Amino acid sequence: MTGSKPAAKGYRIVIADGGPYLVFGRPPLAMQFIMANDRGASWYFQEGRHFSTENEPTALCRCGGSHRKPYCDGTHAKFEWDSRLTAPDTPLLRDVEITEGGTLAMSDNERYCVFARFCDAEGRAWNLVANSEYPEARRLAIREASMCPSARLMAWDNETGKPFEPAYEPSLGLVEDIAIGASGGIWVRGGIRLERVNGHAFEVRNRMVLCRCGESSNKPYCDGTHAAIRWRDEIDGVPEGETVPEEVY
Repeated sequence: MTGSKPAAKGYRIVIADGGPYLVFGRPPLAMQFIMANDRGASWYFQEGRHFSTENEPTALCRCGGSHRKPYCDGTHAKFEWDSRLTAPDTPLLRDVEITEGGTLAMSDNERYCVFARFCDAEGRAWNLVANSEYPEARRLAIREASMCPSARLMAWDNETGKPFEPAYEPSLGLVEDIAIGASGGIWVRGGIRLERVNGHAFEVRNRMVLCRCGESSNKPYCDGTHAAIRWRDEIDGVPEGETVPEEVY
């Protein structure tokens, strides 16, 4: 994907047939809490509890039923769930809608919405892009698009034609949405390779979110279903770590 660089070769996630995500390369894994601003809108992520990925591969639950989350405990083999990978095998940017503005454009692929709501923080991102000839609207538009964890939204500079992308190191996050009382997907950052067991690779992305409730209709990616069903992973942890990303445009 434009604006994305592959992580070092050792980093990869293999999606087991009917089973978990198998993580290689030992990327750091931590809870990532969606934190609100003083107006109650999604504004930034804050780290919480960290989990080990030293065992290689580390098997992370994909069905939503494990009793030792975030790790797989074999529960996927004991009940019926839809493990099929139904997302289109096409680039994220192929089927986007474009919003044009004075100094920015924004690409939008709604299929990858994870309901994190950063796009509504300080005026809707689409309206901000449309008014991006104004410096404050431009700043907020870039921020809101860049905070979208799945890259559903990407802001593009009209002059250079290049996207704005946060600089992420290879890492994983377990999204927790305090405001709605739900747990989200696995936030994959820094160009970690995602592939099937047969070696078929998905598009490399700087930021994407994988389903971990087992209910997405766009697997392996999250489609926000966890928010509709108020899925909880029941993992103990509180937001007490670093802000991610450390800098937002």
